[in-house]
Amino acid sequence: QVQLVESGGGLVQAGDSLRLSCAASGRPFVSYAMGWFRQAPGKEREFVAAISWNGGSTLYADSVTGRFTISRDNAKNTVFLQMNSLKPEDTAVYSCARATKLGDISLRRDEYGYWGQGTQVTVSS
Repeated sequence: QVQLVESGGGLVQAGDSLRLSCAASGRPFVSYAMGWFRQAPGKEREFVAAISWNGGSTLYADSVTGRFTISRDNAKNTVFLQMNSLKPEDTAVYSCARATKLGDISLRRDEYGYWGQGTQVTVSS
């Protein structure tokens, strides 16, 4: 069993920054890709960013490229999402996820089998 716990969400103004954290426990963390997804009210969950097991490869959604940065600290079993220049449209519940299988990073939701409960990010205009 894998447990993922997100933290760092909150209410900020447009242009502000937040840093989300996702702490993993249980089954191995180091060997697997990790991803961040978000879900806004009335919308489907969407891909935000992903990182390979060693941090050597990253993927970003077009909407966050240049503003968000994903990173990980394998010694602490933690993945981060640094969010800068936040916009009202970034408002959503942000969830981290661990890939189900060893392999390349992916933006597909169905390739992530373990999910956290999420943390709310609200950006006011």
